[in-house]
Amino acid sequence: MSKLVQALLVGFLITLILDGLMFMGMLVNYINYYEINLFYKPFFANNQNIYLFSFLSIIFGFIVTYINNDKFSAISIGILFSLSLSTFITPIGKSLGEKLFMTKDVTLRDSKYTYNGNIYYNGKTQIIFFDKDVEKIIIIDKKDLI
Repeated sequence: MSKLVQALLVGFLITLILDGLMFMGMLVNYINYYEINLFYKPFFANNQNIYLFSFLSIIFGFIVTYINNDKFSAISIGILFSLSLSTFITPIGKSLGEKLFMTKDVTLRDSKYTYNGNIYYNGKTQIIFFDKDVEKIIIIDKKDLI
């Protein structure tokens, strides 16, 4: 039983570190690139998928704790760390951020205006939107949209 708990905790820690590094790279190379005023903590917390996080925690914990081949465990976790750290390379972090967060050619409406452009980031209460007509980044409250 204690080995199962150890596997879950180790998997949770590895997943947290990998996920944190990936989001930090996207913050540096995507969020800061588009000058979106967003801090790391809400960016990280609001974009977590608990089911994927739990699944990966179980898999990584199993790999490290139950597989008796230390080379395989070290190589597989090392490759995953390299992939997470690769988001600090500007083109990789920016393109991953664009794939995950950007929605192109969108039309949004509120009670007064119609906006045409790209969604840069869809947050919990606000949408960071680049309006192509005025060529400016606009922050739109979700509650104001029709």
